[in-house]
Amino acid sequence: MAKTIFITGAGTGLGKGTALGLAKEGHRVIATVEIFPQVTALREAAEAEGVDIEVFKMDITDPEDQALMHKYDFDIFVANAAINEGGPISEVPVDKLREIMEVNVFSTLETAQIAAEKFVEKRSGKIVFLSSMAGLMASAYTGLYAASKHALEAIAKTMKEEMEHFGVQVATINPGPFNTGFNDRAAEAKWRWYHEDIHFSPKEEMQKVDEGMSDQFDPEDMIAKMVEVIPKDSHKFRTAYPPETEKQMKEEEAENWEKDI
Repeated sequence: MAKTIFITGAGTGLGKGTALGLAKEGHRVIATVEIFPQVTALREAAEAEGVDIEVFKMDITDPEDQALMHKYDFDIFVANAAINEGGPISEVPVDKLREIMEVNVFSTLETAQIAAEKFVEKRSGKIVFLSSMAGLMASAYTGLYAASKHALEAIAKTMKEEMEHFGVQVATINPGPFNTGFNDRAAEAKWRWYHEDIHFSPKEEMQKVDEGMSDQFDPEDMIAKMVEVIPKDSHKFRTAYPPETEKQMKEEEAENWEKDI
């Protein structure tokens, strides 16, 4: 059965691919993007794919843009918009973390609250939070993003319990490392403020982490999984993908109980 699906952050990467993929499957897609040039780009991509997508600019940190959500009726809300930046959390300018939290946590919650209010009123609907493997895992020089996604996991778990009473579903999707450019740009960002002569975090160690990103997965696989899961009437609360990422997440959770300091 075709659904009406509202997705944020559809201007690039997994969000863009998923919006197009859902439309190809016959769903009505309302896709929002952060800036006006992305509106044109996504509309052109939809036309090239022969699908119809309603696209408009909605910076989720802008209250006026958020208010546009009230005009729409939809069955599923996908909170996909997010930003990322790497770097040593022991030295990062805290404003960098504040910005990430504003987008990935506070503004994401504000949009989810709008969707929740709509769904409670009609006693049906589903909210899908795009989390990450970083929602359960954290490692050196990726702590800013991980902190935001850990917070999002708590929001999702809590909202799931609170919304069940109203017949509203809540779930997360937790992608592993996919080669969309999102992770690469995040890794580059830290070099704008990090200076080896004044910071104590070892440059060589951060470069090693950056080099590890050369082995990322094909984003088309993750897009296919999202297109499969998002419209489903029933599925697991957490969808971690690919399977090796799910395994890695579970193993780290278990190891955290055994670690010594």
